[in-house]
Amino acid sequence: MPPPKGLAILIGAGPAAGAGIARTLAHPSHGNYALALLSRNADNLTTLAKSLRSSAPGSTIETFPTDTSPPKLSAAFSAIRSHPSFAGLKLRVAVYSIKNASVKPFEEETFEQYMESMQVFAGGAMAFSQEVVKMLFEHHGRTPLAEGGGHKGTIIFTGTMGALRTNAKFASYGGSRAAVRSLAQAVAKEYSPLGIHGAHVIANGAIKDEDTEATQSGKSMSADAVGKTYLFLAEQDPTLYTFELDIRPAQEKF
Repeated sequence: MPPPKGLAILIGAGPAAGAGIARTLAHPSHGNYALALLSRNADNLTTLAKSLRSSAPGSTIETFPTDTSPPKLSAAFSAIRSHPSFAGLKLRVAVYSIKNASVKPFEEETFEQYMESMQVFAGGAMAFSQEVVKMLFEHHGRTPLAEGGGHKGTIIFTGTMGALRTNAKFASYGGSRAAVRSLAQAVAKEYSPLGIHGAHVIANGAIKDEDTEATQSGKSMSADAVGKTYLFLAEQDPTLYTFELDIRPAQEKF
């Protein structure tokens, strides 16, 4: 079994898309990255990690319960740095995949609720990205591509169509999604010359971590297909960096 070729960090490790991304990145036959899984719910993280280790034998997967607040994220990244499973490994991939399911009539939404949504999802993306950029420079240096610095790593942000256009009752949802997309674009433009690839994925449609008629016929996306798409993005080199992909099941109307 080959040793992991690098470190990947995924925040928002859920049972659908998160599971597919994590499994593909960690599987020795696919990404072969040692994987740090971050999520708020410690019990769900433990369950997911157990399932992933079973479906990807030989993989290196560790869990770090955290929310998206700067102090908690800082503590999680410190724990990742010192974890023995990741000793000697350099960060190569980071995925921000936090969901926002807020749906509420605009007149019923308070200013505090709106700002909380922005803080958790858009603010979380900002805090997570800063921790990732800091670790990438620690592991790979700051030498620009033009001076031979080479590719350092990839940050992928999971979004939805709400990042481009929103709908009635989706004010805070659309606001936070659009903010994360703009942040992803700013990160990509600022750090691409330094060899850090920033990408935003618009996932439009249901994602199922199962092999069923719905996934086979294109009614919903399979989590493993999503994982393979993220791995494709993660392993691009400076010859070509993709900023945005729009992914959807074949039967999704658009």
